[in-house]
Amino acid sequence: MRVVLLNPYHYPYMGGIEHRLHEISCRLAGRHEMIVLTSQLPGTPLEEERDGYRIVRLPSRFIDIYNPPFVSTPGVLEALQRLDPDVVDFHYRWAPSYTKAMKRYRGKWVFTFHNTYGEGHGPSRVPSLINDALFCRIIRKRRVICITEFIRGDLLKRGFDPALLDVIPPGIEVPAEVGKEGDYILFVGRLVGTKGIPYLIRAMDQVDGRLIVVGDGPERERLESVVRSAGVREKVTFTGRVSEERKIELLSNCKVFAMPSLFESYGLAVAEAMSWGKPVVASRVGGLPEAVGDGGVLTPPRDSKAIAAALNLLLEDDEVRRATAQRAREHILRFSWDNIVHDVETAYRKVAEE
Repeated sequence: MRVVLLNPYHYPYMGGIEHRLHEISCRLAGRHEMIVLTSQLPGTPLEEERDGYRIVRLPSRFIDIYNPPFVSTPGVLEALQRLDPDVVDFHYRWAPSYTKAMKRYRGKWVFTFHNTYGEGHGPSRVPSLINDALFCRIIRKRRVICITEFIRGDLLKRGFDPALLDVIPPGIEVPAEVGKEGDYILFVGRLVGTKGIPYLIRAMDQVDGRLIVVGDGPERERLESVVRSAGVREKVTFTGRVSEERKIELLSNCKVFAMPSLFESYGLAVAEAMSWGKPVVASRVGGLPEAVGDGGVLTPPRDSKAIAAALNLLLEDDEVRRATAQRAREHILRFSWDNIVHDVETAYRKVAEE
């Protein structure tokens, strides 16, 4: 098959969706012709080959009002017609130039649903709901890959056909050995309202430990203000964005990983921490319970006291922490990329043959 994975962003920008595109493409490249069709980020060539698959980039315009920036890419439909794939896997529903192209595209395609329907916090919630209501009209009768059972269940409530919904979670590269145990709690993610970070920061007032917050985003200044008002300056460190190597170093050496999200379709950073044998404290929302399994402690969202109690349990009781860490590692093995890519290939064949 010739497979085109369509997403407005790709290498060198590598978020969760982009990592999925890369892993699927390079692992299927030996059996299929794999192409990632994307925007041309500054300083990148129009075409290149990477780990056995092609990246085709289209000249685009960017408005840096969010992370990632808003993108407009002319010629998406024409590029798809020129590439003439057997199946297209479309991954992003917040770029009008891409969604309009797919609405007009007459070839075979599947949409991968990465985020909760209407996901957003504060002022962004309403436009997110409107966007998803309009976009779901396009995909309601089409095969859809959901990254969690939570997303599938939500779409079923919205009238989607269960026979057309496949659940294929994000994959994870499981290290050969577990990491070492350091002396800090770790959060990794974008600093946005939906991550619930203020509740984690306030919990630190009741925790004998230190928290490292990795990532950047529009909430950075507000979160630093929360640290000051909560009186936990000595306990909380912000690193900003870090290299992939530094992120892995921090993940593999933390004592506990925390994800206090208000919304979360899956929680890739949680899965990465668990792959290093790290116990997790996470909110009982969205797809996080599926990602965490029995490898952590789930708490109600927006509950700093519950977060503090869960952190203290894992930090103070060595036996509980180590047993939870072992379960975390065992649970996440089912999400290995070899298993995930097999399921993705099966879904592509379904679309190509329908």
